Parts: sequence; C-alpha cells; structure tokens
Amino acid sequence: MIDIRTNTDKTLDFLSQKFESGELDNNSLVQIIELCGTYLGVSTISALASKKGKSYNGIKKTMPKIKIFGKVFVVTNQ
Repeated sequence: MIDIRTNTDKTLDFLSQKFESGELDNNSLVQIIELCGTYLGVSTISALASKKGKSYNGIKKTMPKIKIFGKVFVVTNQ
C-alpha cells in the first residue's frame, strides 16, 4: 500500500534540503509550482467560468476549491 503522507513528507524534505543547499533556485521552485498546478488543473474561478460559459457562483458552488497564497482557485483534475 502506498503511504501518501510519508511520500509527501519525503518530497517536502527533499525540496527543502535542495533549496537550502543551493541545488535548487527560485526558477526551479517556479517550475515545480507550475508542474503541480498542471497536475491539479488549477484555474481561477472567473477564468473557468468564462471558459465553460457558466456563472462565477455556479463554478464557486460546484467545484473543489483550494487556497494558495491567500487566493482561491478551483481544481479541475477530477
């Protein structure tokens, strides 16, 4: 059985160590954030509403939301 919590902790520790040792830089972290956003299918509520031709409130009420850096996004990878 896959232990997601352990794998998450190991990944976070690895990234922290590599960044703090100088083996990853800010550009590396931006690429990692972009990759994660791609896997999540992250979009703003308004952008997804426009893309799907639906109302802002319709998207807000029906899609899973996450908060990143104080901003709310919807997750469309499901």
